[in-house]
Amino acid sequence: MSLVIIFLLWFFSSPFFALSQPTTSPQDFLLSCGDTVGLTTGRLKFLPDKDFQSLGNTTSLKQPGLLPILSTLRFFTELQARKYCYVFNVTQGDKYLVRTTYYYGGFDGGTQPPVFDQIIGGTKWSIVDTAEDFANGLSSYYEVVVAAVGNSLSVCLARNNNTTSHPFISAIELSKLDDSLYNTTDLNKFALSSIARSSFGDDARISFPDDLFNRKWNSFKDLNPVEENKNKVNPEDFWNKPPAKAFLSSITTTKGKPLQIQWPPGPLPNSRYYIALYFQENRAPSPESWRVFNVSVNGNIFFQDLNVTTNGVAVYGNEWPLSGQTNITMTPRNDMPVGPIISAGEIFQLLPLAGTTFPRDGIVAMEELAKHFKNPPIDWNGDPCLPWENSWTGVTCNKSKHTRVVSIDLKGFEISGTLPESIGNLTALKHLRLGGNKLWGQIPEMKTLTALETLHLENNQFEGWIPQTLSQLPILREIFLQNNNLDGQIPDGLWKPGLNIQVSPGNRLTQPA
Repeated sequence: MSLVIIFLLWFFSSPFFALSQPTTSPQDFLLSCGDTVGLTTGRLKFLPDKDFQSLGNTTSLKQPGLLPILSTLRFFTELQARKYCYVFNVTQGDKYLVRTTYYYGGFDGGTQPPVFDQIIGGTKWSIVDTAEDFANGLSSYYEVVVAAVGNSLSVCLARNNNTTSHPFISAIELSKLDDSLYNTTDLNKFALSSIARSSFGDDARISFPDDLFNRKWNSFKDLNPVEENKNKVNPEDFWNKPPAKAFLSSITTTKGKPLQIQWPPGPLPNSRYYIALYFQENRAPSPESWRVFNVSVNGNIFFQDLNVTTNGVAVYGNEWPLSGQTNITMTPRNDMPVGPIISAGEIFQLLPLAGTTFPRDGIVAMEELAKHFKNPPIDWNGDPCLPWENSWTGVTCNKSKHTRVVSIDLKGFEISGTLPESIGNLTALKHLRLGGNKLWGQIPEMKTLTALETLHLENNQFEGWIPQTLSQLPILREIFLQNNNLDGQIPDGLWKPGLNIQVSPGNRLTQPA
């Protein structure tokens, strides 16, 4: 078994099912998308999303009986944007649960919800397709568990080849998780996508405050007998801290018989999965209140001689290959006076992360550049490079293990603002083409840009002198600076074979003596 991270992907919800989330951490965010004033659901306060998103349009749905959290949405009409991102300030290395909620409601005048992508950080998380849920009068939600690789975490929507209308969203929730949750997964390599999370034998759905991390547990029942548990468990005794309510009932069978369940109910795609199963002895505490059995998944031993007591026990499996229907069989030891029992379960598909752009000489430097531009391209939010097809407009990155920005080409975008010193942190940059804009101020030092080949800053409003350090860049072959307000002497080192330098007309420069 190996360590993995998984994106938690989960479809559910109904227009008549309340959403909730813990708000004990200052790094929890609850956004009601398209709302203008915010709303309160139970103990929870959702903020309007306007401080997190400036793109798109908002609308209200007039469907009678609709929950307030589903009655507004934001939809994105900007065709030129490669993605539409919400960015949250988080703590690097911490673990987070992200939930996105969608209710179509015919906002675009149609009858079929649009299909589009959602992205977490630099990884394409899933395709959002809510058609089946909407046809059944339901909303849909998706969840993902990720570790923050930097001080910000982005949740983005993006068009794909099947998007016929506009991507939309009803709500976003982000909650910080304790370190012990899903600690057998390597969150630097994977994310958790939940296929199912179920409490067995119970009719009730479980969420916050019963689950302190706002995970949602659906009920699962089949033809097997159901028994109520007479003992309470302490969630703190388990790595994943399942809610005590998930143990209130269990599925069991009679003495000597194996217990078989088909769970999750639907077939699974061929992939590898993380499985967590939870058990508790339901009889009153006594010296005889325990049972031993083997657990198999699709005929393969998952755990042998599992001893289940009144305190409860959980077993975990990493990277289990599954495909199609999943059958879980619990076979009792021959001397057991009672049959096997199971209380709850979680299953996640292992989804590898696409990686992220290098923080210092990628994400941080590009975010700083975006702050110095008064009107950057509208999709300059989230990861600058990833996913590849959703990189920032005008930005090209290398496709290697360590993703870095290699080209910025915004010629003629009418961008105003300044060029910050932090541009020097983009140490893999080969081409910087910002001609034909309204940039002003001094040209910053760029001596660290040793990979730079072309520097096009023509037809702007730069002033001051040309940095002497430009002459130290070893493979620079083009410098276009004409039609600015530069003055002073052109550095000696820029007059050399193989370097095409254009500085006139429009400047007040002198050549070296």
